[in-house]
Amino acid sequence: MRLILLVMMVLTGPALAEGFAMKQGDAAFDLEGLDGRLRGEVLTFYDDGQSHYYEDGRYSYTYANDGGSAYGYWDITPEGTVCIEFLNESTRCDMYVKNGDRLILITEDGHRFPVRP
Repeated sequence: MRLILLVMMVLTGPALAEGFAMKQGDAAFDLEGLDGRLRGEVLTFYDDGQSHYYEDGRYSYTYANDGGSAYGYWDITPEGTVCIEFLNESTRCDMYVKNGDRLILITEDGHRFPVRP
């Protein structure tokens, strides 16, 4: 399953990276920079949801207000897009950017979610 995701990311990576709606001041991460920023970290969003990027490639997202959790595996494309394959076999890819002192997650459909400092 992870092999299929990896092949999909390699083949579609450039198209995915080009499709994200960046704004003035956004600075994208490269693969190494994003890996260093995410690996082993828990990111908390302003709605109190939390993304946990485990050292070993596992991923969990805990919804705010005890709304449950979603589990999967994360990886980063060469273009700096983070893709998550959830245990229910759905996949999503997002982009993180820095804008000033803020870390922001941008979804493929253009939604922006700032991370709490």
